Amino acid sequence: MIDTHCHLDDSRFAADFTEVLPRATSAGVSHMLTIGVDLATSRAAVEIAEKYPQIFAVVGIQPNYVAAAQTGDIERIAELAQAPANIVVGIGETGLDRHWDRTPYELQEVAFLSHLQLARRLNLPVVIHCREAEADVVRVLRDQSERTGPIRGVMHSFCGDDATMSACLELGLHISFAGMLTYKTAANLRALAAKVPADRLLIETDAPYLAPVPMRGRRNEPAFVRHTAECLAACRGVSFAEIARITSQNAASLFGLPGH
Repeated sequence: MIDTHCHLDDSRFAADFTEVLPRATSAGVSHMLTIGVDLATSRAAVEIAEKYPQIFAVVGIQPNYVAAAQTGDIERIAELAQAPANIVVGIGETGLDRHWDRTPYELQEVAFLSHLQLARRLNLPVVIHCREAEADVVRVLRDQSERTGPIRGVMHSFCGDDATMSACLELGLHISFAGMLTYKTAANLRALAAKVPADRLLIETDAPYLAPVPMRGRRNEPAFVRHTAECLAACRGVSFAEIARITSQNAASLFGLPGH
């Protein structure tokens, strides 16, 4: 399996980071993508990816951190994204968030467009965050698609509705499911997961957040992606091995991971 979205620079991993990676390997996780949410965490993601061959970096400024960004940070993100080959494999996480009020919406949209343009310029996929902003995200993506063609990337930790999912698939995006898929209240999400075309499916943890059942309430970590994969297999009526195979194949293809 490939955990396509985690935050391994988070302080909650500081005490046992060297144990997290072997546990992931034992659970069947071959690779992980560690994701930046601002310039500092993006730099940390690159440093981690440079040290561990099973980890790759995605760099960007998450919408809730845009207001705190300094002038020139997006240019520094662009510089990070041009790290040596096989280190940085995507741009993000970026997107829109109307749940929190840490960044005025107008600034979020400007930053989102900048990330989309950077991803296209560098020929890298984009990792998209969306919280209570589905209509806005689809509108921005549709406008960009009409201008420049299909969007290569992923809707991370998807929890939207059928219309949003259909629009994102039409625009060329992959759909990634995190631990929320396993929650008792997520029957509607499991129904959607059953409908995603096999070649657009991805899995993730969003660790240290969103630990899946039966680990809910604990700090999440890449090893726990297995529980989400098992739930996804049950949703789709296929074997765990098949879900592991197709989601890994999709991740390797989308992010251009070496050795796949």
